[in-house]
Amino acid sequence: MIALRPLNVSDLLDGSITAIRRYPLLILGVSAIVAVITAGLNLVASLLLVPDFDRVSRLGPAATQAEQLDALYSLLDSTLLSLIPSLVIGLLGQTFLTGFLTVVMGKAVLGRPVDFRSAMSEAAPRLLRLLALTVLYGLAVLVACAVGAGVAVLVGLALGPVAVLFGVLAVVLPVIPYVYWSLAGSSLVLERGTIGQAFSRSRALVAGAFWRVFGILLLAAIIGWLISAIIGIPFNLGSGAFSGLFDPQSGGVPQVSTASLVLQSVGSVIASTIVTPFTALVTVLLYIDQRMRREGMDIELARAAGLNPPRQAW
Repeated sequence: MIALRPLNVSDLLDGSITAIRRYPLLILGVSAIVAVITAGLNLVASLLLVPDFDRVSRLGPAATQAEQLDALYSLLDSTLLSLIPSLVIGLLGQTFLTGFLTVVMGKAVLGRPVDFRSAMSEAAPRLLRLLALTVLYGLAVLVACAVGAGVAVLVGLALGPVAVLFGVLAVVLPVIPYVYWSLAGSSLVLERGTIGQAFSRSRALVAGAFWRVFGILLLAAIIGWLISAIIGIPFNLGSGAFSGLFDPQSGGVPQVSTASLVLQSVGSVIASTIVTPFTALVTVLLYIDQRMRREGMDIELARAAGLNPPRQAW
């Protein structure tokens, strides 16, 4: 699947694509099923919890400032309420795919046969811990975002024009936990340790290679975003045609319809089926690469991929 030596950027990207090409039914098939289930649940949640756009569109030119603010707060509340189910559904789907695809790539790197049953048998016992780790990881990044933004605002109010320098803090601070703990999921699944051990292992593997790991993760995210954006163009255009976005009588306020939500869901399924396994597999290969660079794991992998592989290669 990959060269058993420290990998460069092209090796990491090519290894992810090679895995998808070698196991298309296993990787894309499972990703598609998860994407369909996730999109279906999100669609139901969107139909049941539609943001209150109508209240905003009914406001006339004679509406008072209090009425406008009241309508705006109502729209914000309903929008946030509609986002909660999507967040939970997406988190569950992402956790399952991360655990499953990590096992698949771990076996593929060793050249071992892998199918859905064997991958699930190894991934299933770790999914709950992986879910907890994912939540903690996300909370750490969010807290860093909040702290960075808060410090930037407070210092900016005191120093005026120098606020631009501290505004960078709001961007840089979340990157620190995002990068240092980015390999924790792969460590948890493949090394079968605890959540604390997985965070520690990720930090140790990233230490000294922070900017390299950050650059690769950023590149994979950009590639994934571009693919999603290209796939989503026709579906977004079709969704706009089915909504009141181009209807002059709507006053510029989009009128959500079932057809537009279905089109958006179809685009989301197709994009997620391709992008999610790509970025997940790049992260797993990055974890393996860091272990080869720091721990000489390429030698261990070469032995494990031989005629008499040991019982536990990781």
